[in-house]
Amino acid sequence: MIDIICGARPNFMKVDPILRNLDPALEPRIVHTGQHYDHIMSQSFFDDLDLPKPDINLEVGSASITAQTATIMKRYEDVIQSRLPDAVVVVGDVNSTLACSLVAVRYGIPVVHVEAGLRSFDRSMPEEINRILTDQIADLLLITSPEARDNLLAEGKISEEIKLVGNPMIDTLFRLLPVALSLGEPVSEEPFALVTLHRPSNVDDPERLTAVLEALGSLQGLNVVFPAHPRTMSRIDEWKIEIPDRIMIAKPMSYLEFVKAQATASVVITDSGGVQEETSVLGVPCVTVRTSTERPITLELGTNILCPDVSGLGEAVAGQIADRPEVPPEIPLWDGKAGTRIAASIEQHIGGKR
Repeated sequence: MIDIICGARPNFMKVDPILRNLDPALEPRIVHTGQHYDHIMSQSFFDDLDLPKPDINLEVGSASITAQTATIMKRYEDVIQSRLPDAVVVVGDVNSTLACSLVAVRYGIPVVHVEAGLRSFDRSMPEEINRILTDQIADLLLITSPEARDNLLAEGKISEEIKLVGNPMIDTLFRLLPVALSLGEPVSEEPFALVTLHRPSNVDDPERLTAVLEALGSLQGLNVVFPAHPRTMSRIDEWKIEIPDRIMIAKPMSYLEFVKAQATASVVITDSGGVQEETSVLGVPCVTVRTSTERPITLELGTNILCPDVSGLGEAVAGQIADRPEVPPEIPLWDGKAGTRIAASIEQHIGGKR
């Protein structure tokens, strides 16, 4: 039996192609921690991706980072004590990734980290700490791009533990893009900027959040479609921040709705890591409202640009739209077949451990 850990919405798109390619004889079991607990943030993604119902749901819910991580560890430990899995597969950098890895390693269970080696080099980000610690205790490190290998080797990991497999999130994007584009009404009749913001650096300070919204409201020639993360919306309500008229606040979108919005946007403004990857493959200009990124390949391609100072957001958006590539760039191994390579790597690794 192999446990596949799902914690938050970015995990689901990465887990899907792994499950579709793993040998059923390995008895893959979906463990949903419930880190995202409302329908749009969780269940709708299982529906859109046609993922099987989770075998286990820890139903952790929202809490501080420390409390949530501790609760996941306790509940996951309770789950595995009756039967230890042969391996635990974790993806990305959410709290569930680190929590379940820590439990596994204490029981001598091999940990496979999908999307290993990404680094923003900003340790104020909780996700960066989760990445570093998970990689240190993982047995098999599956990376999406070459610079991740350099990061891992610099941190003392050995080359034999690292395999370049590509990006499973792009497998899901390619599979479901035609479905998403066939959805009914257009997101906007006019050219629009799609916005997604949720990181503490942007939404946990009233002055910063106000400045971001004002900058969005000042964009020229674009409607602004902002499906607000619950975290972001609660801050806007709490601080009674006025939303500029140009901004259309919407509820969080399902996966298919969001893919359609990305694919048809003139530009995407975000602080999400996965969105930087998806827009790069789609050839849609992206502006990341952060000081750093763990996806430097998107900067190298020019499909993404950092804009930490939102006073320059209008200029950054205009520049990205003007420089939009005629054809989306090709990224090695971001080819829709990462799930096959990941499954083969896991099967080979587990076979050697048995």
